[in-house]
Amino acid sequence: MAIAKQPIIVLDAPNALELAQFYAKMLDWEVKADEGDETWVEITSDSWPPICFQEVEDYHAPSWPSQSHPQQMHIDVVVDDLDEAEAQVVELGAGKADFQPGTSFRVFLDPAGHPFCLCVDSGS
Repeated sequence: MAIAKQPIIVLDAPNALELAQFYAKMLDWEVKADEGDETWVEITSDSWPPICFQEVEDYHAPSWPSQSHPQQMHIDVVVDDLDEAEAQVVELGAGKADFQPGTSFRVFLDPAGHPFCLCVDSGS
């Protein structure tokens, strides 16, 4: 018996709307925020559960690859072309992490400092 109907991913951020807009542009999803309250923002698509962004006071970004303030989770985004996708996410405001442990994926930091990976589609 399932306890829940679906998972919802929630990322803490110093500015929920700004981080939601970054991911919405990267994934080509829609931003949904309550007018007047941008401390909780969702991005949605037709085929996936939403990703939510929660504004928190005194936000501290996870560190990569150090465990001084470890990442709690990260998002992998499958792409056809790593070089093209890298250029696009950097233009949106991501930073490329100094430490790159593999060749089939690249680690980036979103505008709030969360690590995420662009992963080459194994079918490409």
